[in-house]
Amino acid sequence: MGPDPAVAAVRLAVRGVLAGLPPGAMVLAACSGGADSLALAGALAFEAPRAGRPAGGVTIDHGLQDGSDERADAVVRIMVGLGLDPAGSIAVTVDGPGGPENAARDARYTALNEAARRFEAAAVLLGHTQDDQAETVLLGLARGSGARSLSGMTHEFRRHDVLYLRPLLGLDRATTRRACKAMGLDPWDDPHNVDPTYARVRVRHEALPALEKTLGPGVAEALARTARMLRDDADALDDLAVRAYADLEVPVDGHTVAIRLEGLGDLPRAVRTRVLRMAAVKAGSPPGTLAAVHVDAVDRLVTAWHGQRHVDLPGGLRAVRGYGKLLFGPV
Repeated sequence: MGPDPAVAAVRLAVRGVLAGLPPGAMVLAACSGGADSLALAGALAFEAPRAGRPAGGVTIDHGLQDGSDERADAVVRIMVGLGLDPAGSIAVTVDGPGGPENAARDARYTALNEAARRFEAAAVLLGHTQDDQAETVLLGLARGSGARSLSGMTHEFRRHDVLYLRPLLGLDRATTRRACKAMGLDPWDDPHNVDPTYARVRVRHEALPALEKTLGPGVAEALARTARMLRDDADALDDLAVRAYADLEVPVDGHTVAIRLEGLGDLPRAVRTRVLRMAAVKAGSPPGTLAAVHVDAVDRLVTAWHGQRHVDLPGGLRAVRGYGKLLFGPV
């Protein structure tokens, strides 16, 4: 008799991403001890030896709760028991900008990057699921940030040259919990995951259940499917924008970025606004604070110009129309 269907599903997902990595290369699982990452660690421990590759696990101690160091030690013991080697914990200090969630995320990835480099890992596996994807899409919808935000999390990405993979994005959270139970693993439920202070928690425990109740089951799956389609659209539009930018940028001296107006207004709005955003970011406007409202104001210098002098942008920059160009530079 084969494994429990939930275990088989998680293993199959992990097997799929391992097949795309260099033969014999180390792979690390990022494991918090929650059901998703614990199921991931269990599947990696099973699949890696059969693929002829070493596999380890890392847990991050954010130090945000009493006894977090003891919890991290317990997760390490579980990973060791699974056969992951190396297996260890890394303590981080959460004190960066952007609020506690962003600061914790930045500290976590910094630690994971260091671990990946130390062990020369080909990739770090993350335990995000279809439910996480649905939550991300709803949060993006609330921000009104456009198709790229609504496209959710990618199956793979690089952060400072370290490859991260999300093999479980096609599986729901219930599957990972069933897999843990079938593998005899006891997941830890982070108290932060039920703290309504966090917007993601409210989406998870209030917004999504309300949508399921009103619209019927399958909302999370539908949101994840929408994210995949929007990601394809956003990738295609980004590619068109890169080509248009290369054609329209005009060389200038100093720290200014210049875009030729001729031809810019003829671009579809979805492409044109991407070109404008690229120019602003290249000039030095921080991507995290450059919002749609700023790009829309710059776009009006192109499509609805009535003598406006300039548009102020985050980062102490200004967009100005003149001499047949849009100029992005310091105030």
